[in-house]
Amino acid sequence: MNKIDPGLGISRRYLHDEVADRMRELIQSGEMEPRARINEGELTERFGISRTPLREAIKILATEGLLELLPNRGARVASISQSEIEEMMEVIAGLEATAADLACRTITDADIDVIAAEHERMVAAWKQADEAEYFRLNRAIHESIMAASRNTTLAGIYTSLSGRIQRSRYRAHQTAEQWARAVSEHEEMVALLRARDGSRLGILMREHIRGKKQVIAANYGDAEG
Repeated sequence: MNKIDPGLGISRRYLHDEVADRMRELIQSGEMEPRARINEGELTERFGISRTPLREAIKILATEGLLELLPNRGARVASISQSEIEEMMEVIAGLEATAADLACRTITDADIDVIAAEHERMVAAWKQADEAEYFRLNRAIHESIMAASRNTTLAGIYTSLSGRIQRSRYRAHQTAEQWARAVSEHEEMVALLRARDGSRLGILMREHIRGKKQVIAANYGDAEG
């Protein structure tokens, strides 16, 4: 990742917000793994910044649940237990079901065409067993439906919560049968969007996400105790 150039981007943004964005990307991409200690010296050199904005960024990410502050020992990337994953996925399922219902009331044909195109590329990635591209497009589809709900409050809650398990949600390995079922459900999502059937799409979305809970917990959840 390149150093942060204060002359680029939105001039009114505070530097620590930019640093928080970069660190959030590292955590959610998996480059910074759960329980990994935050090496302040390494990150200040990497970003080309002082420790002050870095420490402010660490505080921000701690309030989001992405980092854990350790008394007199800095911070580390937060880990998530199996029960926490299951609880969060249940809430996310409800948020996405609501977004799906709302989206069917406001979505445009152009919005649907974009989602359908993302779906076709996702199917191509699935056929080629390209997991990285598949998960990237899978995430884009879910986020596009959320955006189509035109509800900023809902989207804000969703972004805050889903960011904590984004890596595990979109990188969890599935069996061939689970993968095929997920693709089929996405196919149905596009059809229900075109039909503007919010009720059925909401039900499908909730079950689609619930179906991933055990897969994610098995891949990433920390054992209790």
